[in-house]
Amino acid sequence: MISQRQLFLQHLAQTSPAPMMLEIVSAEGCYLTDVNGKKYLDFISGISVSNIGHRHPDVVAAVKEQVDLYMHLMVYGEYIQSPQVKLAQLLASLTPGIDSYYFVNSGSEAIDGVIKLARRFTGRKKILACTNAYHGSTLGAISLMSNEYFRSAYHPLLPEVDFIEFNNTSSLTKIDATVACVITEVIQAEAGVITPEPDFLNALQKKCKTAGALFAIDEIQTGFGRTGTLFAFMKHSLQPDIIAIAKGMGGGMPIGAFGASKNMMQCLSDNPVLGHITTFGGHPVSCAAAYATLNFLITSKIIETVAAKEKLIRTRLNHPAIKNISGDGLLLAVQFESAEQNHRIINECIANGLITDWFLYDETKMRLAPPLTISTEEIKSACNILTKSINSVA
Repeated sequence: MISQRQLFLQHLAQTSPAPMMLEIVSAEGCYLTDVNGKKYLDFISGISVSNIGHRHPDVVAAVKEQVDLYMHLMVYGEYIQSPQVKLAQLLASLTPGIDSYYFVNSGSEAIDGVIKLARRFTGRKKILACTNAYHGSTLGAISLMSNEYFRSAYHPLLPEVDFIEFNNTSSLTKIDATVACVITEVIQAEAGVITPEPDFLNALQKKCKTAGALFAIDEIQTGFGRTGTLFAFMKHSLQPDIIAIAKGMGGGMPIGAFGASKNMMQCLSDNPVLGHITTFGGHPVSCAAAYATLNFLITSKIIETVAAKEKLIRTRLNHPAIKNISGDGLLLAVQFESAEQNHRIINECIANGLITDWFLYDETKMRLAPPLTISTEEIKSACNILTKSINSVA
């Protein structure tokens, strides 16, 4: 009989020459279990997706309840669907200045929506993004990547896209009356968790306002409590014109969104009509899961535990092989001497039952982004495994 492993390699399109090849049969809380019964502590949350752990009971219950009522009905925006309405209302209540949301299927789609909305609303064409940013993998999203290694194979990309430097206020002179919007992460995740210098984001927002350009924030990795506030921009007294969200939004179900003021979003409904449309965006089951996730986050006060958990991780990871730990909350990057050493430690961690990963633009750094629900004992266990793995390699 052909094994699952062989069928995986034969019939599923691969995204790298060397996939991890873990065959997971179940997941619960902060743990994954493979086909041999081995448990792995998930210290990356499926890349910042499982913010409240795997198969959270509130999410599972919401999914089951909605499936018993209805699933797909009609393309987005035609029917009044309670899960969409409840989720949009709750989000709007938590994001002053942003009171209208458009639901999509992923972060990449949310970014494409941001680009279209900014160009349509302002009548301008130019989009500015930051060097070393990562906003997704659709053609629109990779047009916002400065790294030619990841984008050169897909030229021509979107025209009139240019770049400013994150944390470099002198590059803000590029923001002028030709710019529709500037899209930035609050924390540059795939660059190796680069946090903003004091006042950089405020200076960026001010420059956008002066030039009449929209200020758009990508909260796809940082959103939904990961840095200790519901959204990372809330730590910096910012008021984005547009926000893009996804990943941790759906409790493990596929969903994303972009949001802005009702006045701004209204421009997508005419001239042309159906200015943005999606078949499965705002899927009622995903919206029900997202509502349950968001409701748990704001009622459980789990976000308030993030700072203490970050401090515990930083305290427990005290090893001479660690060059630096950067980041905020439960989005951290542990830097080692080289990419080769980091990859060896990551592989050793996996062998020892701890899931970690690296970053797209900095392979000397290890990603640590556990579920926000992770316990003190689970953090200690993960840090012990990581220290053991470092000792085995370094």
